[in-house]
Amino acid sequence: MRKFAELFDALDSTTKTNAKVEALTTYFQETNQEDLLFSIALLIGLKPKRAFKTTHLREWCSELSGIPLWLVEDSYYVVGDLAETLALLIPTQHNQSENKSLKEYFQELTEAKNWEIEEQKSYVLHHWNNLSGTDLFIFNKLITGNLRVGVSKTLVVRALAKVLNEETSTISHLIIGKWNPLEITFDSLFNQNAIESKTHLPYPFYLAYPVEDSFFETENIKDFILEKKLDGIRGQIIVRDEQIYIWSRGEDVLTDKFPEFDLLKNQLSNGTVIDGEIIPWKNDKPLPFSIMQTRIGRKNVTKKYLEEAPLIMVCYDLLEDKGIDIRQQPLQERRNRLIEILSEINSPLLLLSEEMHLSDWQEALKFRNEARNYHAEGLMIKRSNSPYEVGRKKGNWYKWKSDPLSIDAVLLYAQSGSGRRSNLFTDYTFAVWDGDQLVPFAKAYSGLTDLEINKVDRWVKRNTLEKFGPVRSVKPELVFEIAFEGIAQSTRHKSGVAVRFPRIARWREDKSVNEANTLDDLNDILNKYGN
Repeated sequence: MRKFAELFDALDSTTKTNAKVEALTTYFQETNQEDLLFSIALLIGLKPKRAFKTTHLREWCSELSGIPLWLVEDSYYVVGDLAETLALLIPTQHNQSENKSLKEYFQELTEAKNWEIEEQKSYVLHHWNNLSGTDLFIFNKLITGNLRVGVSKTLVVRALAKVLNEETSTISHLIIGKWNPLEITFDSLFNQNAIESKTHLPYPFYLAYPVEDSFFETENIKDFILEKKLDGIRGQIIVRDEQIYIWSRGEDVLTDKFPEFDLLKNQLSNGTVIDGEIIPWKNDKPLPFSIMQTRIGRKNVTKKYLEEAPLIMVCYDLLEDKGIDIRQQPLQERRNRLIEILSEINSPLLLLSEEMHLSDWQEALKFRNEARNYHAEGLMIKRSNSPYEVGRKKGNWYKWKSDPLSIDAVLLYAQSGSGRRSNLFTDYTFAVWDGDQLVPFAKAYSGLTDLEINKVDRWVKRNTLEKFGPVRSVKPELVFEIAFEGIAQSTRHKSGVAVRFPRIARWREDKSVNEANTLDDLNDILNKYGN
């Protein structure tokens, strides 16, 4: 693991993308295939399942260090990262004597969840007594289940592509999904026949780039296909070897969550991959995303939920046709073939995305501004001759979202953040007026500048009314504009509403607390744009 720890130090010492890629490339070139396989798994987030309770880890740290448990807890509260807290508090009066392979750690940590508490404790204390520096820090990251090393999957792919002399698109495809390095080999993951042997795998998703104002000055609307941007789950439906697989953009297999789509394996030809948006749909129109959420987290999807939250896929691209990868064909050609397939099977589960025939960008702007009236989030703008690429790339596919909904709300509670912001109050709860009472309706932690965060933090510390662990209630004096993407009824919230993706749009220092919006205002937005 020592070499992996050195890699971590190299990655942590720079913010430059090219330097990170170079560090990864050097490490991959110098590491044997077995360790390389396990390091790839860790770097892309495929870590062993956490076996140790954080409560036990804090208690053992207190015992080993002689530091009172309350002080360990307070230190964790200030540092914001348990692995780092443990590394700082554990005594290092020893020499490093442990240098196991990553495979050994994987095996041990996988088995550890079946150990008795005393056996777990003995294992952890042994390593705490025989590791130091970055090695200790990485070990703590592994046992706490939080191994973020400052690189994205994209950078790992770039480095691997260099080392293996492959296209990044090929590498992205080969490492996609949830695979276990204990069950495969490096060769089985990366040999030339790997894709063919993994019939269930999706293609890496192509993501749209946010459109910029300059785009409309140079581009002709006639060169693009325009579609409604719908609010659902981006996914791929795959039919291969008489089986159907449904993958989300987040690389989760959702086949069992959507049993109604099983019929398609008998209707679509083998070797068909369709890209689209899975959305709740009833009476010829989309339902709010919140309807779908009632199904996502359930282990068993009953008949009741199938009826209450019926789903379809709105299809907008064809990636594979009769086993042939057609991603490099122009979008218009892929779409034409998709139209043919959907017409042939005539399934109510698959609906072709509606192409918006708009004459110019001014007309497109009008639709974008009114998109919510058409159950859409805005517009997708796709160059008609574009290939299907990998990841988020500028040039061919764009998203043009409607301006968010917003409301002026009062800061009611504040909580400290994590990581580098663990000593600052950065997580806030906001409320609106219901008569003369303030009713909480949303939490938000993004949108303020560093300068504003520091200013709010100082204010929170001076204006605290009560403390509830890490949470403080504050004087209701500050007003903020809260932006959000959607709104729905909710029985779980005191306000009766839930907003989607809330964030701080701006600090309304120009408004008094009495000028904040009311629950009636929030319900008006709900009645207009919610369910």
